[in-house]
Amino acid sequence: MIGFRPEIQALGGYTPGEQPQAGKFIKLNTNESPYPPSPRVIRAVQQAAESGLSRYPDPMGNAFRYRAAEVLGVEPDWILCGNGSDDILTIVTRAFVGNGQLLRLPYPSYVLYKTLAQIQGAWSEEISWNEDWTLSAAFYADSPQLRLVFLPNPNSPSGTLVSHQAIGDLASRLTCPLLVDEAYADFATSNCLDLVRQNERIFVSRTFSKSYALAGLRFGFLVGQPHAIAKLAKVKDSYNCDALSIAGATAAIDDQAWLRDNVAKIIATRQRLMAGLDALGFASVPSHANFIWTRHPKRPSAALYDQLKQNRVLVRYMNYSKWGDGLRISVGTDEQIDACLALLQSMV
Repeated sequence: MIGFRPEIQALGGYTPGEQPQAGKFIKLNTNESPYPPSPRVIRAVQQAAESGLSRYPDPMGNAFRYRAAEVLGVEPDWILCGNGSDDILTIVTRAFVGNGQLLRLPYPSYVLYKTLAQIQGAWSEEISWNEDWTLSAAFYADSPQLRLVFLPNPNSPSGTLVSHQAIGDLASRLTCPLLVDEAYADFATSNCLDLVRQNERIFVSRTFSKSYALAGLRFGFLVGQPHAIAKLAKVKDSYNCDALSIAGATAAIDDQAWLRDNVAKIIATRQRLMAGLDALGFASVPSHANFIWTRHPKRPSAALYDQLKQNRVLVRYMNYSKWGDGLRISVGTDEQIDACLALLQSMV
């Protein structure tokens, strides 16, 4: 028998949202953008492909770093590029958390965090949110064993936002790095980039899969102080971002007018979805992301998920042992949301 490490033998692995391979679905289950990316992205990717793919890409993605630095108000050496933000999370975990050490995350949140700890042979400490989705007192406690804290902000599946002040307070009490995962920050009212400038132990990760409509391109980045970014770069794969993704992401972040328009459309539809769910008697959490977490007090979430899927509408059913279950519904186009709401109306 092949001798896999015990941690890998025991690993359940990350289960991604369903990606149907055949037939037409209204797909509201993986928080993708319902709209195509900026036209500049398509042109940039085509030009990169036409210029030749026989050579290795820039290992640091400097074209992106230079343009992103201008947009974000930092220097290029504050930025590390990754093959999606999952790659960034992997790099940070590998760099800070070793065998038998401790990684902390809120519960419920992005399930990949726990998987990354398991791969390292590390322990993951899941601390439940308060009932109002604020951080509990236990989340602030420092420990000699604690090597890294992940904080998704906004959180998934709730879409809730931890205040800027609370995050600054959290970082001041910890002696380990704090990674604020801002995958959905473009849909929120605040972010933590200024905290990175104030504290060398704070990092912010971002993705192009949501607000920039580039889930299929796979590009993300980390913002941190330069001396830390230089050390993290030693951990990444040699060429972790390909030439097409670097070109596409650079064109995407260059088109901030397109981003503002896309985010505004999604936020408007998010409000439309929230109002529609409220009218049908659902209990929903106000969201700062491009999805809404919701339950119906009289209809089981699993049954609603199944009925929607039978009608070719995919949402995400999630069941948390310590928290309960519910539906996470991604924000689609107005037409897609109207179709989903009409089906739910017939079910409740």
